[in-house]
Amino acid sequence: MPTELEELVEFLHHGNTQIRQVAAEHLVGYSQSHTSLFKRNQLEPVKDLKLLVKDYAPIAKNALTILINVSHDSEVLKSLSKDDTFLESLLLRITNAKEPTANEIAMLLANMAKDDSFQRVLELKRSIPKGLSESVWAIDQLLDCFVKGAEGAYNTHANYDYLSYFFADLAKFEQGRKYLTTPQPHDTDIIPLTKLQVFTSHPSHIRRLGVASTIKNAAFNVLSHPTLLSNLSLDPSLLPPHQGANLLPYILLPLMGPEEYSDEDTEGMLDELQLLEPDKEREKDVEIMKTHLETLLLLSTNREGRDALRKVKVYPIIRECHLHVDNEGVREACDRLVQVIMRKEEGEEEDVPSQDSKGGRLVELIDEEDEDEQIIDIL
Repeated sequence: MPTELEELVEFLHHGNTQIRQVAAEHLVGYSQSHTSLFKRNQLEPVKDLKLLVKDYAPIAKNALTILINVSHDSEVLKSLSKDDTFLESLLLRITNAKEPTANEIAMLLANMAKDDSFQRVLELKRSIPKGLSESVWAIDQLLDCFVKGAEGAYNTHANYDYLSYFFADLAKFEQGRKYLTTPQPHDTDIIPLTKLQVFTSHPSHIRRLGVASTIKNAAFNVLSHPTLLSNLSLDPSLLPPHQGANLLPYILLPLMGPEEYSDEDTEGMLDELQLLEPDKEREKDVEIMKTHLETLLLLSTNREGRDALRKVKVYPIIRECHLHVDNEGVREACDRLVQVIMRKEEGEEEDVPSQDSKGGRLVELIDEEDEDEQIIDIL
């Protein structure tokens, strides 16, 4: 005999709207702990929930919440991610300026992006949503949602913050990293990552965390490092179209506080990082700070990257971060970075001196064997 919960799941496809609404509302509370309940009869409840996303707003919201909670299951995830019809249904709604469940859809898309098959969204063309985008590419439209929709500017019901997690998950894949770090001819050669990096100091913690992880994952594309490190909009040293991303200010500013630097320290430092306000606050989330430090470590993979970091005086910034942040993980990340950028290069006589603000060594220079090159999954 079916249990009461199993009977309740059956009501998800009931013909009566009120019954569907009550069933979906009551099942939300069980979706985190009873995943198997929604896998009955070859995922029939999941199929019902996909259809309920098109239902009245209260029902759609509960259906999306359930799908978000059960999509941790690999079988459910594949059912969602590989369904082209369902994907288009989500895209149609999230790009609608009046969609009340846009934030929930953004969360679900972020989960769906964990499946390898979801890379196809990078090559997906669809109708252009009026007032949102001028691109036929689905990925561009989602990027426009994230940028234009911040703080309810596009859709009063949504801020689209969770799309930052979506981009972070896509950046785990080579194709996603290439898209984010390559100038787009159809978009006046804009590098997509430059649209995201401006949010590293945004008030929203979700947005800052997701963008930081997206940048770090994108930095695994070593071939893009010259572009990411260039602080020129038109850089003759880069391949056509000679576009630089000017990434460094956006990952260094969150690591900086109100400290004053000596003339020697500031000589060569990026303009955006000088003469900061006396009330400048450092990023409070240590996980975000560590992510930015890990990005800098990735950007120092080769000699050119290390030289670029030295040229713009990254060391004094890391020195002050190490001195003022009382967190072992952040300090260890600072140590690892300093070990790399202050170590002597082949042909040099000695290590570049690395002193703290009191004249002492920041770290002992030791063998750099275990740099963390694992992509952070956004849960």
